[in-house]
Amino acid sequence: MRRHWKRWLIGGIVLLVALVVGGPFAYFHFIEGTSPKRLTLSSQTSTTGAGAGTAAASSAPLAGTWSVTNGSQAGYRVDEVLFGQSHTAVGRTSAVTGKVTFSGTTVSAGTFSVDLTQVSSDQDRRDRQFQGRIMDTSSYPTATFTLTQPIDLGTAPAAGVQKNVSAKGNLTIHGATRAVTVQLQARRDGNVVQVSGSIPVTFADWNIPNPSFGPVTTDDHGVIEFLLKLTPA
Repeated sequence: MRRHWKRWLIGGIVLLVALVVGGPFAYFHFIEGTSPKRLTLSSQTSTTGAGAGTAAASSAPLAGTWSVTNGSQAGYRVDEVLFGQSHTAVGRTSAVTGKVTFSGTTVSAGTFSVDLTQVSSDQDRRDRQFQGRIMDTSSYPTATFTLTQPIDLGTAPAAGVQKNVSAKGNLTIHGATRAVTVQLQARRDGNVVQVSGSIPVTFADWNIPNPSFGPVTTDDHGVIEFLLKLTPA
């Protein structure tokens, strides 16, 4: 009897270890799947699809106001761990609005807004935590970025050529506003200007509760990422 009892005990311990280790592995790799790639400049060349007009449109002056159009996205990336298994949580929305003003080859003004109530991931439970305890979107439904210094592009961007610039502005999320510097990648393709970038965010700086919940622990920081597609207003 004692020998059988020991066998059952050892078997139970092995099963428990298998569940603790293998369960999260199976969850992340077979149920939740691979995290979406970072938002980067896409291969889109024109909102009109008129390839022959790409070069002509790209040589037109930038001067004026350009507004956010279809295909723009913004969201978050946060690393999380469940029983030793690492995963990157990603949530996004296309509910992005805003505009920039070009004066010659200088971006003289820019403001953007993201509707956080529309942000979603691949997990309903994560989304409920994001909308409620973490971001409290009923009280703070939007995130905004406002350019505070002009961006000197130097020369007019050549068609299809990526340009890397820095942008200084004020980021407002969860009712708190802080100055940030964002590294941007931009490219003009036909009548579309694409801009991508990311902003590191330490949650405590914006009074955001740590996203950890239940058996899931997260870093104390994450990344806001975005891809903007702009067309002449």
